[in-house]
Amino acid sequence: MFLLQEKRLYFRDEKETFEGTTYGRQVVKDIRFSTDVRDFGYIAENIPCQDGCPVHTNIPGYIRCISENRNGRSYELNRMVNILPGVLGRICSRPCETRCRHGESDLGEPVKICHLKRAAADHKPAGHRIVENLFAPSGKTVAVIGSGPAGLGAAHELAALGHKVTIFEAMPHPGGMLMYGIPAFRLPRDLLMLEINNILRLGVDLLTDTPVGADLSLKDLLNKHDAVVLATGTLQPNSLGIPGEDKQGVLSGLDYMMRVNQGQTPHVGERVAIIGDGFTAMDCARTCMRFGATQVTVNIRKTEEFMPVDPHEIFEAKHEKVKIMSLVNSVRILGNGKVEGIVFERNRLEFSKHGVGRDAVPIDNSEFEIPCDTVIAAIGQTPRTGFNDVKFKLDGHRIFTKNGSHATNVKALFAAGDCNTGASTVIESIAHGRTCAHEVDALFAGRTRKTSVVRFEPTEQTDRERAWDFIPPVDMPAIDRDTRLADYQNEVEQGLDPDQAIEEARRCYLCYLKYEINVDRCIYCFACIDVAPRDCIKMIHDVAIKPDGSYGDYQQTRDWINVRAIAIDNKRCIRCGKCYEVCPTQCIHIIKTELIEQDVEA
Repeated sequence: MFLLQEKRLYFRDEKETFEGTTYGRQVVKDIRFSTDVRDFGYIAENIPCQDGCPVHTNIPGYIRCISENRNGRSYELNRMVNILPGVLGRICSRPCETRCRHGESDLGEPVKICHLKRAAADHKPAGHRIVENLFAPSGKTVAVIGSGPAGLGAAHELAALGHKVTIFEAMPHPGGMLMYGIPAFRLPRDLLMLEINNILRLGVDLLTDTPVGADLSLKDLLNKHDAVVLATGTLQPNSLGIPGEDKQGVLSGLDYMMRVNQGQTPHVGERVAIIGDGFTAMDCARTCMRFGATQVTVNIRKTEEFMPVDPHEIFEAKHEKVKIMSLVNSVRILGNGKVEGIVFERNRLEFSKHGVGRDAVPIDNSEFEIPCDTVIAAIGQTPRTGFNDVKFKLDGHRIFTKNGSHATNVKALFAAGDCNTGASTVIESIAHGRTCAHEVDALFAGRTRKTSVVRFEPTEQTDRERAWDFIPPVDMPAIDRDTRLADYQNEVEQGLDPDQAIEEARRCYLCYLKYEINVDRCIYCFACIDVAPRDCIKMIHDVAIKPDGSYGDYQQTRDWINVRAIAIDNKRCIRCGKCYEVCPTQCIHIIKTELIEQDVEA
């Protein structure tokens, strides 16, 4: 006879305890922390939104706080890891939402996690105080070059860990691409500066208009500081590589957005052709509509379903009368010194030769021309690595770092964010900056001082009503088309009001709640199976074990001779609580399971 808990087989002589209380034999009273690979595997499989987030934000935790009208606590749960909740609540690429269980085919649409992040920032109490977990001063100094998402992420963590940080920024204002690459109608600058100042208040010094590599050399910084973090981003636009690219009226997407965000109004004419399928291309298109263009096309090599932007962004662009032209490839730019038009050829999609996805293949003799006044190339950027006084290795156009680390080949020189990884998202850059900071801290301290653990805490019934599963998604309020196009500063999305935020938060299944059956008390009555709305409670013969040691899928059986336990499959569970309510022996218990960061004792 054995116990089956957490997809884990425990024979009677292998007791698992919580602070001295035998787990699986009675209701658990104590909190437990774990670094077992099986528990991290459980988190990855059963809390998919958190696993999909590059900084592993406690998404169910902060959404539950919103549903309880505790917006200040929700904001802090966000800020523990993503440092810019109000910013990311507006412009995050939302990798969590593509993993949301509510978006499975039989359950509806994903919870609007990003909008809820913003709601917590918008509705936290006026007197809310920022909470920081600070270490004592270390006496160590770190120079961070660049104040974009990666630089801010690194600076915040290093300052919180007790090190003196100075940020060197070449531009007049901090924020990197948050300030100069993203349009103001998506990200208000006063909000951005508010959250940047929440980082600077930790004692971080900021030097703007201070480019490194000219009057101030990288070698000087290495000599004056205990470590230097390069977080310079990707500021070198990729070229189209087609004839006519040197004509007047051909711009890079990065250059266009930076000029606009510095207060300039670049003339684009009435007809603009944008080449590219990412966020920069969409931002350029929507910005051009606000600066006089009447015909804007976004020209992509594949189809909309392959665009690396979320469907919401495509919808908003189309609402503003931006046209997306699919399956085209730029061939040459026309004009006598100045852009007059562009020639495209048509593509078709074929299954990739590598066996994954689709390739865009040009169609012979399919060229066609469209007239335009401006061509904007938004096809990505690469890092600028012109620090001639220090020779570090490059990996193609990116700064090389040792495998699995942020350390370059130069002593005490680290790299974080896009300059190391290539162009990525804001949330990925923040995650990269934070991990880099922890690596620098480990160099100073001689050990790791923070680590990730899985926290288990017993809880009562969820208080979640079954009717909440059928709440339709709450639409984000937005200003009308004419108002948004009238002024570049007009923020399009207006945010959820408190009642709307609570309604949307109730849709969350709270996947961090783990339902378990104590098989010592289970009488195999099938009452739980009868009321389960999905196939989430199963008759189990065994559990698969993955190569990394974590547990895989349940191996089911319908043969009573082979049934070794009845178990709840939390990957299918929607936390309705019906099994908990009907169990006659009260053998089902609920454990709140969270991935958190914890200080490591010396």
